[in-house]
Amino acid sequence: MNEEERKIIPNENNLQAEIYKWFNNTYCLKSHNPRAIIFSIPNGGTRNIREAMTFKATGLLKGASDLVVIFPNGKLCFVELKTNTGTQKPEQKDFESRVSILGYEYHLIRSLDEFKLLTLKNLYLIK
Repeated sequence: MNEEERKIIPNENNLQAEIYKWFNNTYCLKSHNPRAIIFSIPNGGTRNIREAMTFKATGLLKGASDLVVIFPNGKLCFVELKTNTGTQKPEQKDFESRVSILGYEYHLIRSLDEFKLLTLKNLYLIK
């Protein structure tokens, strides 16, 4: 297996775990000052009817982004993760539109490297 093949992330869950681990360890530990915040929104997966009703009744929003990132400089980004061939569902496009109209950043990310670039831009470390 060559280096390029090792970088391939086979599914969105693996990509999300890799992004979370990198960002959390790089910007969110107690030793970081100020600390950033990254958290997921559990919109996917299968649930029984009772769980689905409870989630909906307590505010689960269909189409919400996979991650929310709050940078130390106060910038907030909504991040949707997709594989190289993944596409947004209509409710995800609607969420993107609503977030953008409200003036927040929404990003469709397909790799850890793409997320790292987004992070550097939001920390004003690169243009």
